[in-house]
Order: sequence, then structure tokens, then C-alpha cells
Amino acid sequence: MKALVACERSGTVRDALIRHGWDAISCDIQESIAEGPHYCGDVMDILYEPWDMIIAHPPCTFSAHSGVQHLWDESKKPEKVKVEERWEKMRKGVEFFNIFRDHPCKKKCIEQPILHGYAIDLIGVDYTQLIQPWMFGHLEQKGTCLWLYGLDELVPTNNVYKEMMKLPESERQKMFWMGPSEERANLRSKTYDGIAEAMAEQWTNPRQLNIMDFC
Repeated sequence: MKALVACERSGTVRDALIRHGWDAISCDIQESIAEGPHYCGDVMDILYEPWDMIIAHPPCTFSAHSGVQHLWDESKKPEKVKVEERWEKMRKGVEFFNIFRDHPCKKKCIEQPILHGYAIDLIGVDYTQLIQPWMFGHLEQKGTCLWLYGLDELVPTNNVYKEMMKLPESERQKMFWMGPSEERANLRSKTYDGIAEAMAEQWTNPRQLNIMDFC
């Protein structure tokens, strides 16, 4: 079975799928951080090959709820003025998201952080499932939304919520409090190992793999 992990530089999901017997390749405009099968370039070059499953992590800089305030210039309060450049980039980002949503592959997951309402309205459909790292063994909070097509919702594998809540906020929300650095964007976009393993184990389970449903 062939899987494409789009817009992934870390190789985390790709390598988890490979460990479970899939012929998986990651793709990003930058080289992969981890050694392994990787296409460095425009994902459109390979997107319409006959993939059996696609897991996509499209960029979300202008769609994420955490940055919604930057869509508006509030310097002239009480009036709010659109920052047109950011709105246009947000619309372009949603168009890219919808390329994956509309792709004919029957087994698809599109991963994003929690999005603001303007982006959701443009996408046209809300997420299927909201997951947290603490559901999969990580002592951290970071809401991740999954749009799932032909795939079951992920079942939590190791709920460590109670243990996590004993930690200070700066520890359990490491990604939010991370200071500026050259690698900040890469670290914040990396899929948690526990989530990647759950994807690989649960979505490659033979009971989910009806061969007639593939691309």
C-alpha cells in the first residue's frame, strides 16, 4: 500500500507508516529532517499519483485561531480594518487545504490546529475529530483537528491527562510558550510521536482496509 504524507518535513508520520509495512513517502518544499523517502518540491508534482492513503499537513499560518487577531488592524479603534494582505494569504491557504479535501483518494486525513471561524467558513466543513497529545502519552496540550475521509476517528492510546495537569502551564503548553528561533515553526508543526504511531497502527489495521475503497 502506498501513502503520501504531504507537507511533512520531520518524517514522523512517514516513518511510523513505514514501520507498519507501508510504502510511504513524505513531501515538502524543504528537505526532510530525518533520512527516509522524501520528495523535496511542489506536492502538486506527485499528488495525483495512485495513492492508497494521503495524510496532509497544509500550512496554517493565516488560518490558525491563535493568530486571528492579526487579520484586523485595530489601531483606529473602535473601527476594525481588514489587513487585506493577511486575508488574501488566508484565502490562498484555504484553497490549498481544499485541494486535499477534494482529492479523489478515498482514505484521507487533513491535519490542522484549531482554526478560526473565517477559515472554517471558507473551507465549508468543520473538522471530524479534535485530539490532544495527552490522549497519546504526551504530557502536553495542543489541540489538533483532523478532517477524516474513509478513516475512523483515532482511539486514544494512553490518556495521561491527570498526570499532565500536575505540571505548570509553561510545561504542559510548551509549544505555545516556545520562544522565537529558526526552528520554532518546524518544532511546532511536528506531529507528536504518539499520535503518528496511533495513525499508523489504527489506519493500517486490516479491518479498515477495504481494497475496493482505495484510490
